[in-house]
Amino acid sequence: MGLFVLRRLLTLAATLAGASALVFLVLEILPGNAAQVLLGPDAAPEAVAALTTQLGLDQPALQRYLHWVAGMLSGDLGTSYAYGTPVAELVWERLALTVPLAVMAMAIATVLAVAAGVYAASRHNRWGDVGVMGLAQLGIAIPNFWFAILLILLFSVKLQWFSAGGFPGWTEDAGGGVLPALQALLLPAIALAVVQAAILARITRSAVLDVLREDFVRTARAKGLSRRAALWGHVLRNAMIPVVTVMGLQFANLLAGTIVVENVFYLPGLGRLIFQSIANRDLIVVRNCVMLLAAMVVVVNAVVDLLYAVIDPRVKAGAA
Repeated sequence: MGLFVLRRLLTLAATLAGASALVFLVLEILPGNAAQVLLGPDAAPEAVAALTTQLGLDQPALQRYLHWVAGMLSGDLGTSYAYGTPVAELVWERLALTVPLAVMAMAIATVLAVAAGVYAASRHNRWGDVGVMGLAQLGIAIPNFWFAILLILLFSVKLQWFSAGGFPGWTEDAGGGVLPALQALLLPAIALAVVQAAILARITRSAVLDVLREDFVRTARAKGLSRRAALWGHVLRNAMIPVVTVMGLQFANLLAGTIVVENVFYLPGLGRLIFQSIANRDLIVVRNCVMLLAAMVVVVNAVVDLLYAVIDPRVKAGAA
């Protein structure tokens, strides 16, 4: 087990190194000048040149890349060009919203998907199966921003059960609290969860059907085990490996979806910060936020790899 974990950690480090180089390179080749954007189109060339030097944008790309990586390793992410505050503070404030939103969305998607997928598999080729898969196909086709707008129109404008946007904060000092904060995140989480739940439901159904055809399931049924007990007690555990795989892959899509959904609901999260920083040409914030999202995706997939060893010891044996 120790060797298995060590290999995954080395792979994690190599992937993060490659991701940092790719993120830096992509943002480096974008057109425009951050100093020019900050000073405005009518700024004097001398002022633009002075600010470019002050921000360190005139240094060689390799030197700036190494300085950025060293700063990330030490916890110093630099200072925002537009806000004038440390990037670490900006990111930390936004993570307090984005991480709970992503976790809530994934939890909703997982519960809905597993329940729907198992139900569809147990009603294979019957109306229940057709209905669930039809809804799943519809969920995949619906853009999350459009579904978010529908949720606002129904639950905020029509029924007035939820606010149309904004975030009250986690503390009562800021006029919020845990319950109001979770209530403000519920509609955005549902908007993010729909596509993920639809995809996971289809994967769950296929995986459960495959396991139901295995010999050990027929043997258990022949010994008198009910279909329900076999389904939930034996089949589901063995069917979870492809589901967990897709969950790890879909987490990246979920994080990307927060950029749009946070703007629809006017939530001060990491996605909205990225959107605003792109508009302001605040590349140091964009670079660190994108790298953080990439790191979250890589870490989640590494955790998924470790979960394989728990769900199916054959994975660990094969890796060894």
